[in-house]
Amino acid sequence: MSESLGSGRPPAPEQKPTTALRRRLAELRGPATPARPLDARALAALAANPGCRRRALLDGAGVDKGALAEAIGSPSAAFGQSQFAFMRGNAFEAKVKGDGGTELLRLLHERMGEGAEPPGQALTPDLAAAGPEGRAARTALALREATEAGGWALLDHPMLALEVAGSPAYLEPDAVVVHPDGRWTVVEIKSFPMIDAAADPSKVGAAARQSAVYVLALERVAVLTKGASVDHSVLLVCPRDFSNLPTASVVDVRKQLAVTRRQLTRLSRIEDIADELPPGTTFDLDGQSGASLATAVEAVPAVYAPECLAACELAFHCRGRAREQGTVTALGRSLRGELGSLTTVEEVLAAARGESGDPADPTVAAVRRAAALRAEAGAPCH
Repeated sequence: MSESLGSGRPPAPEQKPTTALRRRLAELRGPATPARPLDARALAALAANPGCRRRALLDGAGVDKGALAEAIGSPSAAFGQSQFAFMRGNAFEAKVKGDGGTELLRLLHERMGEGAEPPGQALTPDLAAAGPEGRAARTALALREATEAGGWALLDHPMLALEVAGSPAYLEPDAVVVHPDGRWTVVEIKSFPMIDAAADPSKVGAAARQSAVYVLALERVAVLTKGASVDHSVLLVCPRDFSNLPTASVVDVRKQLAVTRRQLTRLSRIEDIADELPPGTTFDLDGQSGASLATAVEAVPAVYAPECLAACELAFHCRGRAREQGTVTALGRSLRGELGSLTTVEEVLAAARGESGDPADPTVAAVRRAAALRAEAGAPCH
């Protein structure tokens, strides 16, 4: 076992972000501006669109994209919960974790079939420490100690570290349960209901993608912990029907985990993106005009897709630019994939009219055939 095991830091020293990179990212967001944390929800959205260098850089630098969108004169997409929903979610989470996690462990036993008898009280280690790095180190140590002890343990809001494109991200799942056999299970507690044992598929999918990020971060600690393994099924706890009583389901996140791992690997390293920026580029909101900030934003290439509207504060700005440029990606990734080498709306229309494009190209042939069918359907009847 190495010192990294208790520190929660990358096992290879060369993987740590350099001081120069930290300084460069601070200059980009503004030296006096604290970095916004990169959470699991943002990471899942980033992994869903790894080709967007703009989001990778801004998230890596900790830039407040909502404030930036307002400063450049673009409406910002609304994110987050209402105060009422936030309070309701906190109350439900406290109910699930109450009495030392007895109800949570009962649900885990019920859904995952852990032995003949449900577990009783579990060890609940104190994870308090100074700063996210300290909390991540304390979490890694608690996971190691609980695994070595060979009993049940419930880690409430642990802190996990994950390197993303050369920059650290600190993640906080609702809970992690350590089993007597050394398995670690992520627990996600959501306030949307399960009605007749089924929840909204889109919300479950979002929770699965978010949980996959936690599993990926946990694997980073488990590989340094003797006897530990990370369960690829997470426990999703929600209110039952229209009550405040908790129920749970097991969600297999292997598919989401594979996609997230692959997409995060594809992300360009943040320092490489920063090195390509014009000298003096900064996203510091203090003392800069909206025009200069807009110029800085446009200096970083973006890849817009309609899905961005549900995940990025700059989505409306990027959508406007994509429409101005006539990119087919603005119409959806599936359509973009169907159109192959035809990357703009103008190219598609020109190919449909027979003004450009190779007739032997299957995409061009399909577009012309579709145009002919449309013209035939719109022709007057005789």
